[in-house]
Amino acid sequence: MKISVCIPMYNEAKIIENSARALSDYCKDAFEDYEILFIDDGSRDGCGDKVRALELPCVKVTGYEKNRGKGCAVRTGMLEATGDLRIFTDADLAYGTEVIGECVKIFEKNPDSDLIIGSRKLAGDGYSGYTFIRKVASKVYLCLLQMLGGFRLSDSQVGFKCFTASAAEKIFSLCETDRFAFDFEALCYATKFGMKITEMPVKIINHGESKINVLRDSVKMFRDIIRIRRRVSRKLAELKKNA
Repeated sequence: MKISVCIPMYNEAKIIENSARALSDYCKDAFEDYEILFIDDGSRDGCGDKVRALELPCVKVTGYEKNRGKGCAVRTGMLEATGDLRIFTDADLAYGTEVIGECVKIFEKNPDSDLIIGSRKLAGDGYSGYTFIRKVASKVYLCLLQMLGGFRLSDSQVGFKCFTASAAEKIFSLCETDRFAFDFEALCYATKFGMKITEMPVKIINHGESKINVLRDSVKMFRDIIRIRRRVSRKLAELKKNA
């Protein structure tokens, strides 16, 4: 079974070399067949060149020149990946590297799963290091997403998710959201398609600097999820009509 690890990155030059080395060291010991894709989301600090210069085995840098957002970077990685399991996690490796192997083991125990997604809530203290405002905002946002998306998950916005190849290709070929609400769109499609979603506990180990402004981005995310909900419904209706 081939494992693909996709890392979206935007102006991560300060940390990306350490992250690339850590991922490479872990994967070459943990897996016989793997690839690591770094997706450069229009960075201006040369982080893509830094990864290329390391010349690490099974590591590829892809991307595009203009910044489009994390959603676009994840979508690009998921569709360019060739693994049987396709995992995305953040460039700062917020959840560490061993979580990748743990995810693969959970899939092996639950081979009928289409998605395996991390949950900070299942880890108990998985939200440690978050400010009070961000914790409250995360919980309110989750309730809103569950209501509008029709799914019941303990943590839908965590930056660690795994898809089978077939699920990734079916979902991300339809997704259009370029920025932070892309998780919601992907989970909406997974839910509507009746895919099995398995949750696993994850804990934040490395506290990188968040690029999210809670107040400003919450308003944008709310507008986005309303648009996404309408778009998903429209696309699914078109698919049903053309079936």
